[in-house]
Amino acid sequence: MLVKSLISPQLSLVFGLFLTGCITTGGLPEPKIDLDKARQTHVQLGLRYLQSGDNRETARRHFFEALKLGPKDPRAHHGLAMLYQVDGEMAEAESHFKKALRYDSNFSMARTNYGVFLYRQQRYKEALKQFKHSAADLQYPRRSYALANSGRAALKLGQREAAEQAFTRALALNRNLTLALLELAELKFNAGEYSQAKYYLERFSAKNRQIPQSLWLGIRIEKIFGNRDKEKSHALALKNLFPYSEQALKYKKMMAENDE
Repeated sequence: MLVKSLISPQLSLVFGLFLTGCITTGGLPEPKIDLDKARQTHVQLGLRYLQSGDNRETARRHFFEALKLGPKDPRAHHGLAMLYQVDGEMAEAESHFKKALRYDSNFSMARTNYGVFLYRQQRYKEALKQFKHSAADLQYPRRSYALANSGRAALKLGQREAAEQAFTRALALNRNLTLALLELAELKFNAGEYSQAKYYLERFSAKNRQIPQSLWLGIRIEKIFGNRDKEKSHALALKNLFPYSEQALKYKKMMAENDE
C-alpha cells in the first residue's frame, strides 16, 4: 500500500522561475538555467500528480524530466518506484527503490516505503532491515511509523519481544499512533494480560473509528471480563458495519461453537 500505516509525508510544491539572470539594455546575456531548481520542481510536480491520483502519466513525465537533468537524483527514482508500485510493475518499482537508496543511503523516507513494498510481498526479513534503518535516523520526522512497521515485520518473523519493544518506542514518539496501539492491545491479549489489552484498545478507540480488528478484539476482551452489554455492542457493530469481514466470520464461528 501507498501505505497508512504505512504512508509518505506530503511535500509542498516549490514554485519559481527556472531561468535566472538579468536583462540589460546593452545586450541580452544567455539565460542561465538553474538545473537543481528545475530538477527539484519536476520531482515535486511528479509527486503532486502521483499523490492526487489525477494523472499518473504526467507524474511519470515529470520524474523522467528530472532524471534527464540528474540521472542520479534519488528523489526522482523514489517517485518512479512509488509510481511503478501503483501500476503493479513490481520489478521496475524495486529497481528504482534500490537506485534511490544507492544514490542516497540516508534517504529514510525511501527506505520506509521500500520496507512497505517488501512487507506486502511477504519478504518480512528484508522489510525489517529497511524499517530498522529508518527508525535509527534521529532526524527522520516519521520515525514512529518506521518503528511501528518494524514491529509488524518482527511479529511476522515470530519475534514477539522485539515487536513489543518497537511498538512501545513508537508510542513514546507518537502516543496516539493507531497501528502501535492496536498491535500492542492484540499482543497483550494473546499474552493473557487482559487489563493492559483493554487499556491500549480504549486508547485506540478514543481517537479512531472502529475497524473489524478493533471490534473483534473488543468482543473477546469484554467476554473475558464478563461485560455482556459491551460484548454485544461490539458484536452488533461488527455484524452491521463489517458483515463480510474475516472478523465477522470468526465471531459467527465462535457463537456456533458456544451453541454446541
